[in-house]
Formats: sequence, C-alpha cells, structure tokens
Amino acid sequence: MPKVLRVLNRFNLGGPVYNACYLSADLSPDFETLLVGGPPEEGELSAAYIADDLGVNYSVIPSMKRAISLKNDRQAYLEIRQLIRTFEPDIVHTHASKAGLIGRLAAIKEGVPVILHTFHGHVFHSYFGALKTGLFKQLERFLARKSSAVVTISKHQRYELVEQFKIIPPSKARIVPLGFDLTRFQKDHGVRRIDFRKRFNLQEDTVAIGIVGRFAPIKNHTFFVDILSQLQHDNWIAFFVGDGDERPVIEEHLRNRGISFAKKESYAGEQVCMLSWVTNVALLLPGLDVVALTSHNEGTPVSLIEAQAAAVPVISTKVGGVEDVVLDGETGLLFAPNDLNGYAEGLDKLISAPSFRSKLGAAGVTHAFNHFTRERLAKDMISLYKELI
Repeated sequence: MPKVLRVLNRFNLGGPVYNACYLSADLSPDFETLLVGGPPEEGELSAAYIADDLGVNYSVIPSMKRAISLKNDRQAYLEIRQLIRTFEPDIVHTHASKAGLIGRLAAIKEGVPVILHTFHGHVFHSYFGALKTGLFKQLERFLARKSSAVVTISKHQRYELVEQFKIIPPSKARIVPLGFDLTRFQKDHGVRRIDFRKRFNLQEDTVAIGIVGRFAPIKNHTFFVDILSQLQHDNWIAFFVGDGDERPVIEEHLRNRGISFAKKESYAGEQVCMLSWVTNVALLLPGLDVVALTSHNEGTPVSLIEAQAAAVPVISTKVGGVEDVVLDGETGLLFAPNDLNGYAEGLDKLISAPSFRSKLGAAGVTHAFNHFTRERLAKDMISLYKELI
C-alpha cells in the first residue's frame, strides 16, 4: 500500500485542517497516511479533535509555528526529515505556506519519489511589503520546480499562480477544489434554527447576519463594521464568529461607529454579539439568515461553502477564489472590495426580502453538494496520486 506523509501548517480550526483530515481518512484503504503539523497558536482553537473524530493517524510537531524563526523552522525541518526516514512515504503532500516550505525542502533532501503541494491561499498580495513578497515568490517558484505537481483549489487561484504571478509551471498545475462533509449542515436544520434563535431571543423578523473567520487584517472586519453602520434597516443582529489579534481594533471600530456589542455571555440584545470560536458551526448556521465575508484576499472561503450547504445566502467581496464558490445573483451577492455603498445596499436587500433569501439559499444547497463534497475530493485526489506514482 502506498504511503502518504501529509504536512499541515498547524492544527488550528479552519478549512485546511478539515481538508487534510478528510483526505487522510477517505484515502484509506488505497493509501496509508500520517498527518503532521504544528500546534495552534495562542488565541486559536485546536482542531486536533477533527483528526480524533475521524480516526486519523496524526502527530504534532511543537517546533512548527506560524512565525518565521530560524531555530524553530530548522528544528521542524529536521523532525520532518526524521519522519520521512522512519515512515518511508511514497508521497509527501504539504498544505499551505509554512508546511509547503519546510515539508518540501525535507522531502527533496530525503529523495521522496512524489512531492505534492496544495495552495489553500497565497501571500502574493495584501499580506506583506514588496521586498518580502518578492522573496516568497522566488522561494515558491523554486519549490514548484522541485515538486511533482502543485494543487490549486480553484480556477481563479490557478490563474493567479500560473499566469499572474508565474509561480507554477503550467504543466505542473492541477485544480482540485476543496471537499467537506456537507451532510452535517442539513441534519436537524429546523430544530437547530429554533434552538439558536431561542438562545439569543431573536424575533422571527430579526435578520441574523454572521461573519465567520479569524480576526486578522486580511479578513477586513473593520470594513464589515462600516457596512453595518450604513444599513438603512434596523431589524438585524450581527454575530462575529472567531477571534484573534485584531479583536481590540474591531471593538474600537464598533464603538466609533456607534454600534453596541457584547460577548455571548453578557449579550442582552446588542446589535453585535461576539461569539468567539464555535467548534461546530453546523449548530450555528441554520439560525442565521445571511453569512458575510469582507476579505481582501481568499483562496477558497470555507465559510461560504458551509453557509450554502446550510441553505444560508451569502454576501461577499469579489476576491480570490470567491467567484469559484459563489454564483453571483444565484446563491449570493458579490461586490468589489472597496464598494461600501454597493455592499451595504446588497445587504439591505437581503434583510428586506425573505423570499429572495430563500431562493438564494435553496440554490446554494444544490451548488455546494454538486461541487464541494468530501467524496468528490477523495476521488479526485486518489486519481492524482495514482497518476503521479
């Protein structure tokens, strides 16, 4: 049986961990997999429970951390090299940037037959200055040349990485969209909606808007606050699902815009509820009426896939791979990144039109289940592995 060593940045709650864990579980019995990655950072929720629930064989590398550190990164590199020697994989498959650098360098050094990398997002704009971005581009070009193939998770991302930034040689680029267990977003949908809305004492005509993701500058939560301050309707409440270093900035921006907010423990009808991390968003999404995203850049936004699977219409900035996930005007509404007035008008339209929300939500379910299931992901990846071997 061929062996796969799968390397993650870290076991923090998010799309890459779900994706890697589903692959590790669903490729059996065709492939034996060992999943490794770093621990979550302070303020992040551990996602190791996902691997536990799926029965995935995994190991945590303490030295694999988000921040660049010659000492830690060298130690992680040496530990992965040792794992390669003991596990003897036929394939090393890395996911996201830090794992892609350290894991592929270790695999190259140890002479692994097949080296594969998945870009879940990229840092070639909206993250760093010109000098650091240029360095990352050169590193990724070198690693792409040394890789057997490189996976992009959307057509738009492939265009960026092959044509726009010229990171991947066209012959090595493969498109494999993400896949998830979407059935959990349909289970007990009506009961979960009632439970969530009772918990927060929401009236039937109150429109619950959710924004899901870590509080980081790239997610642009302050723009979402600006949008809320522009709304013409007042029968809404917004739930901020997540946490991170940007939280004080977001809270200060809410105060400056005159928007009341509270933590879930002290919520008493404020306009915004800070929910922090939610381990099982399948319990949350049925209670929402709209899911929003305001990022500067995205690979494939998992929160929008999950929302559509739960029959919740979405509204988003038109960035990265968003257009590969959302059908504009059919399953959600998309706007240019700086279009404050257009976005606010679109959200007002969703707030005021329940039948329109229902139409978008129903179409979203069909779209998500047609394109983003874990079964489809496993089938695509098994085909690619066998081709490369």
